Amino acid sequence: MLQDRKGLSERRACQIVGQHRSTQRREPCAAQDDAGLRARLRRFSRDRPRWGYRRAHSQLRDEGWQVNRKRVQRLWREEGLRVPVRRRKRYRLGESTVPAKRLAAQRPNHVWALDFQFDQTADGRILKLLHIVDEFTREALDVLCERRIDADRTVGRLERLVADRGAPAHLRCDNGPELTANALRDWCRFSSTGSAYIEPGSPWQNPYVESFGSRIRDELLAVEQFTCLIEAQVMVEDWREDYNERRPHSALQMMAPAKFARAWRQAAAEGKVIAFSDPAKALRSPENASFSRPSGENRPDSSPGHHQDAPAALLRSPYGLPLQHGGTPTLHEDSIHQLSQQVDR
Repeated sequence: MLQDRKGLSERRACQIVGQHRSTQRREPCAAQDDAGLRARLRRFSRDRPRWGYRRAHSQLRDEGWQVNRKRVQRLWREEGLRVPVRRRKRYRLGESTVPAKRLAAQRPNHVWALDFQFDQTADGRILKLLHIVDEFTREALDVLCERRIDADRTVGRLERLVADRGAPAHLRCDNGPELTANALRDWCRFSSTGSAYIEPGSPWQNPYVESFGSRIRDELLAVEQFTCLIEAQVMVEDWREDYNERRPHSALQMMAPAKFARAWRQAAAEGKVIAFSDPAKALRSPENASFSRPSGENRPDSSPGHHQDAPAALLRSPYGLPLQHGGTPTLHEDSIHQLSQQVDR
C-alpha cells in the first residue's frame, strides 16, 4: 500500500512498517475454494445487507462449508463488505431501573411479550404492527399488520395462538390503552394467564420484544417501501418466517429460534439438557429448574394434569436479567379488576 499510494521504495516501505524485505517476495497461496467462498459471501451480503460476518459464518457452516470464523472475517473485510455498525449502549445512571426480582422465562410458553410498532405505506397512511414474542425461545409467534389494532383484535390474535400452542403462563407488556383494556384483562383472567406490566416509560423492562422490534425495523421496515396494506402484510409474514427458521440468534448460540425450540422440546421429551460449547452460556439442569406461577386473580388452575413441569434447559441471554439471590418474580396485578361485561354463570 505504501508503494502504490505513496510512491515509496520497497526498502523504505519495509523500514517504516518494520517488516523484512523477504516478506514482499513470497507469493500468497490462495485456497482452492477461495474464489467460490468470496462469491458466496458477496451473494450473502446482497441478500442480507444488515447481517455481519458472524451470521455469514453460521450460514456457511449450515451449508456444509468447512471454514472457521477468522477466515470468513478476513475475506469479508478484503471484499469490502458492509459490517453493521454497533450501536452505543445506553448507560443507566443511579439506581437500576429494573428490579432484581424480575420475572424471567424458564421454558417455552412461560412468558409471552407484546408490543406495538408503527410504520406507513407509500401514500402516508399508518401501519400498526403487533409483535408477540416467546421470551424463552425468542420465536416471533405472530406479527399482526393492520391499519388499526384495538384490544379486541389483540385478544382475537392471542386466542388464535392459544389454539395452536396453548396458553402462556404470563403476558409481559407495557401500559398502552390496548393492553390495559378490560378485554385483555378478562382474557387473562379466564385463560389463567398472569399479567406482568412494566413500569410506565420503562421499555428496557421489556427487552426481548423491544429487541425484536429493532430487528424488524432495521432489516425490513427501514429498507422496504410498502405500496399498500396487502403488500406490507405479505412481506412482514415472509420476514417473520425467515426470522424464525433461518436467522441465527446470538442469544441462542447462533441457532434460529424455531430450530432452538424444536431442539429444546425434543431434549425435554427425552429428559436431556441441550448442550452448548460455550461455557459462558449457562444452562439449568432439569433437576434445578424452577417454575414460577402467577398469584392473585390470575392464578392458573392447580388441578391435577393442568400443568406438568418439563425438564428445563435454560439458556441465559447475554443481555437477559435472570433472577438474583434466589428471588421470586414480582407480578403487577389489579386486585380491584371489574369485568367489562356480564358473564353467564
